[in-house]
This record gives sequence, C-alpha cells and structure tokens, in this order.
Amino acid sequence: MTEIAIYVEGGGDTTDQKAELRQGFDGLLKDVKSRARAKRLGWKLVCAGGRRAAYDAFINALRTNQGAINVLLVDSEAPIAAETRKPDQDAAARVAHLTRRDGWDFSAARSERVHLMVQCMEAWIVADQEALGNYYGQYFARNALPVRQNLEEESKPDIYDKLAHATRDPRITKGEYGKIRHASQLLQSIDPTKVAQRCPRFATFTRWLTEAIEGA
Repeated sequence: MTEIAIYVEGGGDTTDQKAELRQGFDGLLKDVKSRARAKRLGWKLVCAGGRRAAYDAFINALRTNQGAINVLLVDSEAPIAAETRKPDQDAAARVAHLTRRDGWDFSAARSERVHLMVQCMEAWIVADQEALGNYYGQYFARNALPVRQNLEEESKPDIYDKLAHATRDPRITKGEYGKIRHASQLLQSIDPTKVAQRCPRFATFTRWLTEAIEGA
C-alpha cells in the first residue's frame, strides 16, 4: 500500500472551506498521520462536501487508486446500536446502517474501511468541554452541553441544540457555533483521548487506522 486516503463528509461548498476543514481533521488525527509518515505512507484526507459526494469519491477511489488504503468517514445521521467489540461484526453493522439509510452499495468495499462519526461530527467536538471553553471564552455555557458519558447515544438534533445554547451568549465574540466558521479550529484543539473516551467509534476508527498503518 502506498497511502492512506480518507474521504470525509463535510467542508461546505467552496475549495477554501474544504481546505480549512481538512486542516481541522489533520490536526485531530495528527498522531495517526505521523505514524503514516514514519512508515513512508502518503496521507490524503479529502473533505468532499456532502455525504453522497464523500461516498462517490470513496467508491471512485476503489477503482482508480487501488494502491491506497481508501477509507470512508461519514456521519451516521441516526441512532445505531452500540458496538459489540467484535471488529468484523461492528464493521458489518456500519455498512448495513449506511446501506439501509442511504441506499449505498458497498459490494466493492471492505467493511472495515467504512467508519462513522456518530451521530454527527459535533459529537467529537463536544467531547472536550475544556477545549470548547478555552475557545469560546468566559461566557461559554458549559452546563448546556450533553452530560451523558457515551455521546453516541445523544441524538444529532440534541447535540446541535445544546452546542448552540452553550454558545448563544451575545458576549461571546466568536458568535454562536457554526460548522463552517468554527469546526476546523475546534477539531485542531480538542484532545483525541477525550474524544475516544466518550465516542467509542472514534476510538475504533483511530485504533483501526493505526493497525492498518502498522500492517501496511
């Protein structure tokens, strides 16, 4: 294998917006990226915009970039059963979820290379309340954030509502949370260890990436 190529949902409509979000994910995954570089593997993270665009880019890469470890990373958008800690079974469940919800065909893909941000990428962001507080400042309402330990059980609308409420104070100079305006910087500042503790599928994703790199 020559490189790790990750196709991610998100980034907005413009090239600049996609580049900014790519920097955010690169920051969050900097330790894994460093492992890839140490193994002399290329590292390509593509923020494709919409979830369908990410899927299409991933499927196309399976045909055109067969020398890479091609990976899909999208939101689940909806609840999904807790992981079983059986890697093959959990990978099959991720693929089955996207097949049912989006009608996507993964017959050409390896299930273990399909991963989810459950139920949305913001679950990863709210996992590190300290980083959020440092970013938004003293008027950030930390108590408004989800309190449950497993953030994958928090619905997407609730995560968005609670994050908006936490950042709604007009004295916050950065303004209310906006994915395009803030996600890139927040992803670079949050602690991946804290994300892994509260978002099991993030832990699964980074663990699998590390093992794939070491085995390449």
